Amino acid sequence: MEEEQFQLLRRFQYSSEALIYQGKLESMGVEVFLRDNHMVDTNPLYSNAVGGVKLYVKTEDIDKANEILEEISPYSVDDDHQPIQCPICGSEQIDMMTSIKGWKSFLYFIILFFLFLFPFKARHKYKCEVCKHEFN
Repeated sequence: MEEEQFQLLRRFQYSSEALIYQGKLESMGVEVFLRDNHMVDTNPLYSNAVGGVKLYVKTEDIDKANEILEEISPYSVDDDHQPIQCPICGSEQIDMMTSIKGWKSFLYFIILFFLFLFPFKARHKYKCEVCKHEFN
């Protein structure tokens, strides 16, 4: 009986990220094996110590898996799954960010922090990776 060989495909900080990619790959017929996901779920601070959650695929599926994961855009898209464009430079390299700018948001954050209540009020904005412009 021949032993199957697995190859490391990606590393993730949290198991929730790895599970999303695992689901995508398995839906396309690629067998996936996660490693250290239970360790990171037990204590997320261990993630850096163990090298994160590791996603492995069979060696013969490595090219197919890379093609599938390259289709996933790391940047933000709108409700119609179209890339969001920067109003200044037109770039599609847009990330969503959270901020607590303004005195109202800061005050709300401080009060809830001391009361141990979550979630705190945060504003979501987009930031262009090319020109660093922030917009709603």
